[in-house]
Amino acid sequence: MARRAFFSFHYTGDINRIGIVRNSWLTKKSKDDAGFWDAADWEEVQKDTDLAIKRWINKQFENTSVTVVLIGSETSERPWVNYEIEKSIERGNGLVGIHIHNINGLGKGVSKKGKNPLDGHLVKCTDGKSYKASAIYKTYDWNLNDGYNNLGDWIEEAAKKAGK
Repeated sequence: MARRAFFSFHYTGDINRIGIVRNSWLTKKSKDDAGFWDAADWEEVQKDTDLAIKRWINKQFENTSVTVVLIGSETSERPWVNYEIEKSIERGNGLVGIHIHNINGLGKGVSKKGKNPLDGHLVKCTDGKSYKASAIYKTYDWNLNDGYNNLGDWIEEAAKKAGK
């Protein structure tokens, strides 16, 4: 069964790389073969008030089980990415981080590896202690870890880890 995933990313800096990852399921026979599909209607969001953007983000999370954080060179510094990670933790979504700096950005080449934004978030565990999200949720490299063929498995693993 394919999972509905929410993709969190820095739009401006990495849009070509993001498109490659988010649309990778389109080249599979079906969503089930890919193991996921992008649940968000990104074209709907516009430059709007903070409240309107938060409402849009919260609505996009509906019926998702995993949040995929696409990590570019500046992703960890983006306030909306950090908001999306916090909301994912609050709602119990699985999380998976994917470094995308090694993807050739359609004529722009590769970019500098960015900091993992999961490092900046804490998750309270059943032992009562809080741990960095990056210590709990896995992070991969799209190219080095063959994301094209493994993204569906990474999403499934994150969903199961979250009990979804």
